Amino acid sequence: MKNLYIAEKPSVAREFAKALKINGGSRDGYIESQDAVVTWCVGHLVNMSYPEVYDPALKKWSMDTLPFLPKTFKYQVIEDVEKQFRIVKGLLNREDVACIYVCTDSGREGEYIYRLVDRMAEVPDTKEKKRVWIDSQTEEEILRGIKEAKPLREYDNLCASAYLRAKEDYLMGINFSRILTLKYSNAVKSYLGRDKCVISVGRVMTCVLGMIVRREREIRQFVKTPFYRVIGNVSLADGAFEAEWKAVEGTKYFNSPLLYKENGFKEEKDAKVLAEALRQPAAGDEPGQMQAVIEKVERKKEKKNAPLLYNLAELQNDCSRIFKISPDQTLQFVQEMYEKKLVTYPRTDARVLSTAVSKEIDKNLSGLRNIPAMRPFVEQILQSGSHKGIAKTRYVNDKQITDHYAIIPTGQGLSAYKSLSDTARKIYEIIVRRFLSIFFPPAVYQKTTLTLDRNGEKLFAGFKVLVEQGYLPITAYSFGKQKDKEEEEGKYSKESAEAAAKLKKGGKLTVRDFEIKEGETSPPKRYNSGSLILAMENAGQLIEDEELRAQIKGSGIGTSATRAEIIKKLVNNRYLALNKKTQIITPTQMGEMIHDVVAFSIRSLLNPELTASWEKGLSLVTEGRVTEEEYMGKLENFIRKHTESVKGLNNQYQLRTYFDYAAQFYQKPAKSGSSGRKGSKA
Repeated sequence: MKNLYIAEKPSVAREFAKALKINGGSRDGYIESQDAVVTWCVGHLVNMSYPEVYDPALKKWSMDTLPFLPKTFKYQVIEDVEKQFRIVKGLLNREDVACIYVCTDSGREGEYIYRLVDRMAEVPDTKEKKRVWIDSQTEEEILRGIKEAKPLREYDNLCASAYLRAKEDYLMGINFSRILTLKYSNAVKSYLGRDKCVISVGRVMTCVLGMIVRREREIRQFVKTPFYRVIGNVSLADGAFEAEWKAVEGTKYFNSPLLYKENGFKEEKDAKVLAEALRQPAAGDEPGQMQAVIEKVERKKEKKNAPLLYNLAELQNDCSRIFKISPDQTLQFVQEMYEKKLVTYPRTDARVLSTAVSKEIDKNLSGLRNIPAMRPFVEQILQSGSHKGIAKTRYVNDKQITDHYAIIPTGQGLSAYKSLSDTARKIYEIIVRRFLSIFFPPAVYQKTTLTLDRNGEKLFAGFKVLVEQGYLPITAYSFGKQKDKEEEEGKYSKESAEAAAKLKKGGKLTVRDFEIKEGETSPPKRYNSGSLILAMENAGQLIEDEELRAQIKGSGIGTSATRAEIIKKLVNNRYLALNKKTQIITPTQMGEMIHDVVAFSIRSLLNPELTASWEKGLSLVTEGRVTEEEYMGKLENFIRKHTESVKGLNNQYQLRTYFDYAAQFYQKPAKSGSSGRKGSKA
């Protein structure tokens, strides 16, 4: 009797065969030795059947056949890979196969890929089936995964979640795309002068479109507001620093209607009046010199820890910012590194390590000695022994891990490092640097804040000087712009910093002059491909502070495995435009029109919180806290309610006003059918 190992791709199957020392002959679609067989899928071998498979009449789109909610779902072998399916089916059902080891990717999608094959191949439940769950493709991790493989039935909840996710996307896509196309297609295509128009709608896709359109309209509607600040130029040692005036309690302008904010006036003339008042002679002034009295001095040391490790969203955001590549390109690069054993599993939401892996982290570290640029840092870590206490830090937390821990280098596969493209090597380097940084102490800053008094008004200033570099040298890249923003704040000379350290309450400083600085409020920023991924991870909120992001709990929009593909689909549908140079994302005219169609019909599809709640529901199914039947009932009710609601609408004419609004921001489509944004290359 033999064991059968089934992987998701041929390349992964070869790694399993290599780890298991299966040196048997390579056959058509599998590898076999005396005691084992290794085979593979080629991604998906099976998918859900189109509606016309249920009933030929469903091929024609008609309101009479909606909602389409089959009681039993049908599946079919994908035509292009039918040959490999037949090979796999034959192997799974061979009488001499005693145990099937499921080695597809360790995640919901990998589970779904195998379970569909198992179902279509009609593999009997009497066969022993085990699930291999691994975090990297190194030989020892593969062997550990096989040794610790659990019965496949222990992943039945994950399987249920995977089936539900597919059914949800399938049913929402078919029902809502059909009903909205039937209802509004004529209005859209006649407005654009097109022969046909399919309104493509999806559970996650439409929500993301809504985020982009909403942001674009916020930018358009934004009105810049000027304001005027009063700044004092104060002498210190060999230089000067700026002290900003603020209206605080007890001063003349506190809560004044003349203010835009506490540190600025609405009108320049009022700022000039204040500046002139501050210039007036005061008791204690020296001849020809204005003096400010030090009312308060605060000194404290600030520590800044290395950031948490990369999950896929964080890595995609950094790669978009630093290398100007799209999230799907980042995923392709890191997947390649995973398959070459260089990094751990990429499709992860976790930013910490597990306790188990932290105990053997020296193996990951030791292997990185082979990268010349990293060797000094690795040696420093190993010599200091800082890695031995990593389990007691914030970088290790089993409670924050669902399927996989953060993306880290394995310390292996370094022979493959040379075969990587230039961009892939740079991505690998930032993964390595982020990983190594957690073993270094925090950066330490000396912060001094001053409150100055001049003629009863208050001026505020602060100095921040880097006194201990800590982890900062390891995160300084040789490419792109990776400068610690807080490190840049140390713009004062050493002499100025030393002089600031000696300042005492009651002392005096010379003010050279007061100047007016005009500022203006800024509109919201457009999303780039990386910041959009982060916003999706946080249910529609763009939380730029990485510490705050780490504290946010709950499901986002889509998953780490699907977000990049969703953005790519929206761009391919020409609902969104992606500027490849800047990675800035904007809506197209068509995208805005589809947004308005949805807003007038099934508005809840644009709601990030609702979309995230569906994702949370799938997580609860995985955890066994919600049953498959409960989830399916809620889904069918949602589809039935909104499909019937759209049938009763008669608002096509009203949409024209909204189409006209959007049209004014776009150039007329060129003959090729592409549309551009006025005054922008985006």
